[in-house]
Amino acid sequence: MAEHTGRRCCLGWDFSTQQVKVVAVDAELNVFYEDSVHFDRDLLEFGTQGGVHVHEDGLTVTSPVLMWVQALDIILEKMKASGFDFSQVLALSGAGQQHGSVYWKSGASQVLASLSPDLLLHEQLQACFSISDCPVWMDSSTTAQCRQLEATVGGAQALSCLTGSRAYERFTGNQIAKLYQQNPEAYSHTERISLVSSFAASLFLGSHSPIDYSDGSGMNLLRIQDKIWSQACLGACAPHLEEKLGLPVPSCSVVGAISSYFVQRYGFPPGCKVVAFTGDNPASLAGMRLEEGDIAVSLGTSDTLFLWLQEPTPTLEGHIFCNPVDPQHYMALLCFKNGSLMREKIRDELASSSWSEFSKALQSTEMGNSGNLGFYFDVMEITPEIIGRHRFSAENHEVSAFPWDVEIRALIEGQFMAKKIHAEGLGYRVIVNEACFDFPTWNHTGTSSHVLDCLLSR
Repeated sequence: MAEHTGRRCCLGWDFSTQQVKVVAVDAELNVFYEDSVHFDRDLLEFGTQGGVHVHEDGLTVTSPVLMWVQALDIILEKMKASGFDFSQVLALSGAGQQHGSVYWKSGASQVLASLSPDLLLHEQLQACFSISDCPVWMDSSTTAQCRQLEATVGGAQALSCLTGSRAYERFTGNQIAKLYQQNPEAYSHTERISLVSSFAASLFLGSHSPIDYSDGSGMNLLRIQDKIWSQACLGACAPHLEEKLGLPVPSCSVVGAISSYFVQRYGFPPGCKVVAFTGDNPASLAGMRLEEGDIAVSLGTSDTLFLWLQEPTPTLEGHIFCNPVDPQHYMALLCFKNGSLMREKIRDELASSSWSEFSKALQSTEMGNSGNLGFYFDVMEITPEIIGRHRFSAENHEVSAFPWDVEIRALIEGQFMAKKIHAEGLGYRVIVNEACFDFPTWNHTGTSSHVLDCLLSR
């Protein structure tokens, strides 16, 4: 208990696909407390797999909004039981999985403003949402809405120049359009639409938190040059949408003081500041302290490559977001849906579910894989839009399978070659050291620090 007492700090929250996590960071940037709630393991009553519900059509993917709220309750109660000294928290902020959206029902703002400290959050917010299962980034059910949006503004490239991306199924504007078209009653009863990031901030604020520029630029709705909503895009998606979104704000904005609920129930100081939450990818760029010219690769459920830009050059592949650190600059992002889950599948199929065996296969094969190439997309890929497993021999003939060790190297080399090619498509020249594909160690998380070191070196 003494470890958590009298130590002034800030809290960082992460509302990700599979868990909610918190870290406490002191004035010297030391993390001295952390905890998490894993949805599949700790909240079995919601019946998620990988933190989500995949619907029968195989395209619609959602998560229960009350699951996120209950996870926050659990962490806060655990912190309280451990003796964490909330009175020393000066400020808090956080990140949310990008492209997820939450639909607050009419009257929710009054409930948020008058929460009772005697009850948990999830007990009081049960009736505050227009839809109980919210679309998340894995959803790919809005193709029709994407084509409608692009047609409205003059095509995919025009939309990309305007909002930083062509229309993507997981982007929030298209999800809103689908809701309005298929469930107009729920839409009409919605007083506010949040991203997962601004939803999480709203819980702490006790009122609707604004969407920040960086996460907002992943919606196909924000004009990235002047940081305002595009009237053409809003009109193409749903009526009265601007008032349901509110005005966007810079990512570093202090959006208010913490709700009295947290002061009374947990002992937060009334002056504790709530800083705008942002998307997980912009938060990664900020947390890694990237600067102009830097490139980073995140190997997760989905793999992402992101870099700092001064002048955006939107294209039909990849995304340009507003920079979370400097609102005058931008960040580029490439997202590959077939990331760690694809690597884990091949590991389970060919390496006895062992990363050690997986690493041995990489060590036993030559860099370049003797000319054998493989591309592995068990779910519809984002960059590019393709599905299936595709293998090509050194003679450029498509083949049905490789030997197990060749298959493993083909998977890894194919994934990283794709990242390099698409980064260069954004105008960057990526110089990769030859040792990068030697892969001496692939660890239990399915990542290799050696790979990251190589890709981050220029």
